Amino acid sequence: MRVLLLIPSALLLASCSYVAPVEMPTGPGFFIGLFHGMISFFTMILSFFTDIDMYASNNSGSWYDLGFVFGAMIFYGGGAKSR
Repeated sequence: MRVLLLIPSALLLASCSYVAPVEMPTGPGFFIGLFHGMISFFTMILSFFTDIDMYASNNSGSWYDLGFVFGAMIFYGGGAKSR
């Protein structure tokens, strides 16, 4: 009998709770920058013929920049070819 009363009261209390919405970043972050850095060569070629941008100008700041540089380093060799 207690379980039968406990379940509806728990559901009633849970339905009245409020959770504040989480603010998401407004633009692309680190991992999107990493991906854009890895495909930068192909997007540069596409940008000559279409209106595709090579770099996301509405990014979320320094994290996107860091990801873009790391992605470009991964794709272009990152200095390993300098030998």
